[in-house]
Parts: sequence; C-alpha cells; structure tokens
Amino acid sequence: VLFDKTGTLTRGTARLSGVETRRDVMPDELLRLAASLDQVSMHVSAQAIVAEARRRGLPLSLPKAVVETPGEGLEGTVDGHAVAVGSHKWINLCAETDEWADGILHRLALQGQAGAFVAVDGILQGVLLLADEIRLETPKALRELRQAGVQRLVMVSGDRADVAETIAAALGIDTVLAERSPADKVAAVEDERGNGRTLMIGDGINDAPALSTADIGVAMGARGAAASSEAADVVLMVDRIDRLPEALAIAKRSRGIALQSVVAGMGLSIAAMLVAALGFLPPVWGALLQELIDVAVILNALRALTPGREQQRPRSLRPEIVQHLHDEHALLRPLLDRIDAAAQILNTPDNRQTRREIEEVAELLQDKLLPHEREDESVLYPQLERALHGIDPMAAMSRTHREIFHLARLYGNLVTDLPPDPLPEFELHELRRLLFSLGAILRLHFAQEEELFQTMSE
Repeated sequence: VLFDKTGTLTRGTARLSGVETRRDVMPDELLRLAASLDQVSMHVSAQAIVAEARRRGLPLSLPKAVVETPGEGLEGTVDGHAVAVGSHKWINLCAETDEWADGILHRLALQGQAGAFVAVDGILQGVLLLADEIRLETPKALRELRQAGVQRLVMVSGDRADVAETIAAALGIDTVLAERSPADKVAAVEDERGNGRTLMIGDGINDAPALSTADIGVAMGARGAAASSEAADVVLMVDRIDRLPEALAIAKRSRGIALQSVVAGMGLSIAAMLVAALGFLPPVWGALLQELIDVAVILNALRALTPGREQQRPRSLRPEIVQHLHDEHALLRPLLDRIDAAAQILNTPDNRQTRREIEEVAELLQDKLLPHEREDESVLYPQLERALHGIDPMAAMSRTHREIFHLARLYGNLVTDLPPDPLPEFELHELRRLLFSLGAILRLHFAQEEELFQTMSE
C-alpha cells in the first residue's frame, strides 16, 4: 500500500503542538501576544495559532499598526508591546536573536516541525511549534492493514525529507519517498509493482495520476479533491483512513462467500445430476432438489450483508462522553507546556521566580491534573472495560495512571519540603527529573487515550 502523507496519514492542517520560551517568559502569555497579532492574518499558521489561543481561553487584544510581509510574517503593536511573528529568517531582520534560536532551529529540523518565531519589543522571546498532526485513527489503520496481509507500506510525499521521515518513523512505515512530484509518484507505483499488487491512497489533485496507475486507487472523498475521486477505483466517503482496512475485510469476506456459494451450488447440482443419470432421482424430485439448492446458495450469499467477526466492533461510548474527554484534554494541554517551561526555568539564577513557578505547577497538578486522572480511573475505565471485554483490558492504562500519581506525589512532597533560599542543587536536579518524567509520560498517556477514544467513538 502506498500512501500520500498530507491529508491522508495526517490531518493536512497546521496545529500548535507546543510553545518554547525563554526562561522568564510564560508560554500562555507568549501565545496570547502572538495570537492577538495573528487575528488579522489569513495565513493557515496564523489561524491555527489563534484557534489554539481561543481554545485555551486566553484573552486576545486588538492589534494596532499591523504590517504583514506575505509568506514571511507580520508585526504590530499589542497592549503597548511591539510584537513580530514569522519565520526565523524574517525575525532576524527585525529583532535580536542568539544561539538559543539556532538550537530551536536544529530541534525543528530533527523533529520535522515548523515554527513561528515570536519577538517582543525587539527581542526574540520564543517559538510556537506547528505540526501537521497524524490522524488519531492512522496507527490503528496501519496495524489492521498489516493484520489483513499487507506486506509493505510506502509513503510517497511531496514534503521535505525530514518532515516525511519523522511521520514515517512514528507510524512504522517501511519506505519513505519524499519530495516527489506527481510524475515521481506514478513512477513509485510502477516500481512497487515488482513487490506485488499495489494499492495507492491519496486525497489531492497531485495524487490523481498515481491513483489511476495503481492496481487499486483509493481516494479520501470527504474532503479530498474531485480529481482524485474520479481517478480512483474506491472512494472513502468518510474522512477516516481506518475505513480502508474495513473495506478490505468486507471485500475479502464478500469474495469468499461468493466463491463458497458458486462451488457449493455447482457441486451439489453436479452431484444431483449424477444421481439422476443413474436413475435414482426422478425428474420431479430433481427439479425440486435444484430449487432447494438454489435457495440454499442464495441464503448463504445473503450472509455478505451482515458483518463478519472481523468487522464486529466493541460497543461504542456515548458521543457526549467522548467529547467531554477531548475537552478535558484540551484544557489540560497548556499544563503540559507549563511543565516543560518549569523544567527550563529551574536553570535560572532567580530563586524567587523559580520557587514561585515550581509551587504553581505543584498546585496545578493537584487541582487540575490529578482529579482528571482519578475521574478517568474510577468512572471512564470501568465503562471501557465493559465495552472492550477481555481479561483486564485497561490494565496497561491503569498502570500509567499509577505512575502519574506516584510522580506527582513525589514532586509535591519535594516542593513542600524545599528549604529556604538558596535552593540546593540536588533538589533542583530532582525537580527537573520529575518534571521531565511527568511531561513525557503525560504526553504519551494523552496520545494513547485519544487514540482509544477515537476507536470507541465509531
């Protein structure tokens, strides 16, 4: 199976994935200033930044004297501060930058992300990390394709190699073909024919030639281009890639039932004719027997209208429950940025600011994060267990909860027992370790839960 990346494996839209700031700058304040300025821009990245700020409930101000350089960035005044948002190259022309920005650029290249750099009052203060997120259902879809017998998964993308390889590594794609033109995609499909029958799935105009070249072309028809739908053999009418393995399962089962009906019908008819030829089956009884055979074959064929075992899904959660969970995670995501920022601020020599920040994070963990996780454990997980069946299906997720509770308790106890200034180096080191551990496990846990919620909301 060959996949286009943007809009097929990923959502195809920019989304704020994180906020990196200097030690004395709070992530939400930097996001608020940038989003306030970006309100007047129609750029897709600006719209993503504004949407995230509004989702977090940040109060946006009306910018003044805004000047936009198309494709580069914009600058203006927000609450009396000169704010500029744009590419690193453009920010260099209107603000002071240093080695910190070079480190961020290197990280963006390694992670295959884009960044909107933000300068305030002529000094670079942070960067808003933007990424084309992997669809929630994509990992599940690729696992099911492997289980269905697909031997090779190939990504064919027009994006930069570092971006495509980052997505492929996260999904377990076998081969990445990046920076490919529409003609290159056609050549890739033809080359892959040496490995077996080819299936190409895409959604854009650039994918249409490759879709028509593949043995089977599948178009994402819900939001994809009309040209791709016309060129494809199969159109997925819902904007979910996990419908592809389901379509394969339906096709395999339908074909199996059809062959079963043909073989059974012809075999029984031939046997009846042999018996009749030997004189043991009178013509009238032979005619009746043939009708019975036909009815039996038709009834067997009608099984194709019902879902097979491979298509049967666990009971779904009610939509309002799933939406509540997504909303809860959306409210908690700023806390993840706050945890990362607190770990960074522990390097600052200002003990008062450091102590204030680590104490506020401890309060947020106790007041917001832990109640949410306890509610999941006591209310949600029992519902999921009943829906999923099996032997303790939520054991791994509950184990993650226990680790979160453990780390949060250690962090809270350490903050409570901190001695007066100056803060000892050992305590600072231990606080950093706990914050980095909490940040990593929470991001992974959120991703696991959201993938599970997506599956259970079908």
